[in-house]
Amino acid sequence: MLGVLLAAVPFVLEPFRAQLAAKYLCFALPAVGLVLVWGYGGILSLGQGLYFGMGSYFMAMFLKLEAAAQSNTGSALSQFYGSSLPDFMVWNSVEKLPWWWWPFHSLTVALVAILIVPPVFAFLLAYANFRKRVGGVYFSIVTLALAAIASIVIIGQQGYTGGVNGITDFKTFLGVDILSDGVKRVLYFVTVLVLLAAVAAGRFIVASRTGKILVAIRDREDRVRFSGYNPATFKAFVFAAGALLASLGGALFALQEGLASPSLVGIVPSIEMVIYAAVGGRLSLIGAVYGTMLVFSAKTFFSENFPQVWLYLLGALFILVVMFLPAGLAGVADKLRRRLRARLPRAPERAFARAVRDPIEASVEVGSSRRA
Repeated sequence: MLGVLLAAVPFVLEPFRAQLAAKYLCFALPAVGLVLVWGYGGILSLGQGLYFGMGSYFMAMFLKLEAAAQSNTGSALSQFYGSSLPDFMVWNSVEKLPWWWWPFHSLTVALVAILIVPPVFAFLLAYANFRKRVGGVYFSIVTLALAAIASIVIIGQQGYTGGVNGITDFKTFLGVDILSDGVKRVLYFVTVLVLLAAVAAGRFIVASRTGKILVAIRDREDRVRFSGYNPATFKAFVFAAGALLASLGGALFALQEGLASPSLVGIVPSIEMVIYAAVGGRLSLIGAVYGTMLVFSAKTFFSENFPQVWLYLLGALFILVVMFLPAGLAGVADKLRRRLRARLPRAPERAFARAVRDPIEASVEVGSSRRA
């Protein structure tokens, strides 16, 4: 059902609205990761923007180097150093491409960085903390602090990261114009496929033995430890999985929006990602997608129609959800499903149960009903 709805979006909405939907889906990926991390792992991470930013900046670095090679910006320097410099480095009087930028001339390196660096960093960070039994609100503060530090470092190193403006103004991906409507539609469907794969992978993890152990750790970590398991390993694993999904969302966002900015890394976007998961239901992987779409749609609607008070209206929406929908949209769907089942006739179920208890009596009832 979710796949059908998402696949129909580009054909129903105008290109501008479809592009907004693509942006929303990029943020749905870290929300799905937070359902695994927070809902099933019991780890409230307030720093997922850090991993979203890693993915967006790794992809943006490759795209920017490709754009610099195709432009005349820094051509005089390129004759001396053998490589074109991004425009913001030229403006900040950087004379040589930093060594850690060089590998991102290769798309393969960029993809490996997107898929490997964030989850490995997240695993090491989480394992170091959970091995020392640093958890709960203390670990949440650690993740929040790291997101804030990363945002400050990016802004401070303007000559190498683009500063507060971020990395922008790239138009091609392997020579293909990513600004055309046709390519944007293809990127939208790529985002949908990645998101559906993430939901499927999340369901596999939840249904596996690892998922059951994670739930047990969330509820009674001490009992799991006494049973011979190491909770730190399982918690670090699910935290790394959430970081991977956030990184993929950031990379797709850089492709979709043509932007990697420190505003995507800091405290505000990290907390908003938690809100997306909470609105959808922190135990529902699909609910995280719907929650992200709902929050972003409300933000767009309020900002366009009530520009003076849209922040207050959005805040009121969050308060209402927390007060009256503690299980999120998934909780509402479960209540409707239970009510629908309660109204369905239960005669076949009673007949089946009676047949299990007394097969002879059930056969007599069937025969009498046929004669009637």
